[in-house]
Amino acid sequence: MIASALAAGSRLICGASVRWQCDPSAMTQRIYYGNHSSHLDFVMIWSALPPRLRQSARPVAGRDYWERGVVRRYLAGNVFRAVLIDRGRAGTDNAEASARAAIEQMAREMGDRYSLIVFPEGTRSTDGIVGPFKSGLYHLSRLRPDVELVPVYLENLNRILPKGESLPVPMMSRVIFGPAVAADVSGDKAAFLQKARDALMQLKDAR
Repeated sequence: MIASALAAGSRLICGASVRWQCDPSAMTQRIYYGNHSSHLDFVMIWSALPPRLRQSARPVAGRDYWERGVVRRYLAGNVFRAVLIDRGRAGTDNAEASARAAIEQMAREMGDRYSLIVFPEGTRSTDGIVGPFKSGLYHLSRLRPDVELVPVYLENLNRILPKGESLPVPMMSRVIFGPAVAADVSGDKAAFLQKARDALMQLKDAR
């Protein structure tokens, strides 16, 4: 009941219109990957999914943010069932080890049932421009080549809840689920990431 109410409330606040270019009823495991400019991003993708898919979709989020406070901790653990990862600070000795452990955790948490919601840019954009993808999506796909990659373009979330703000400003937004990407993990990492980003960017002008 809480999940349904939260999903409905999120769609209402964000005025979200949802468009599907892949099968919205398919129960296959997927990695939904989107552009990242707001703390609302994963909530919006999660909310836009049909109830049956929402039950098996787990957002990936930073433990440092979502375990800060009773309400966030409850939502992450009991409503979103988020996969919380430890993020090593860039440039530190443990950053690479933390990133590798996070990817292995994501692949393990998927099991044979769950889909994930991830953001390959790694950090939120401050201007709404989609940045280059980090290598995590490539390594996750190598561990789980059986799972579909589905790009999701989010429009206007950076204006509804900009970085640094805590209260959303209601306005219209769009969530566009693209067709699954046939990405070859046996090839070049840079080519894989560019293909995945291009698939996401092609959704920007979809009508």
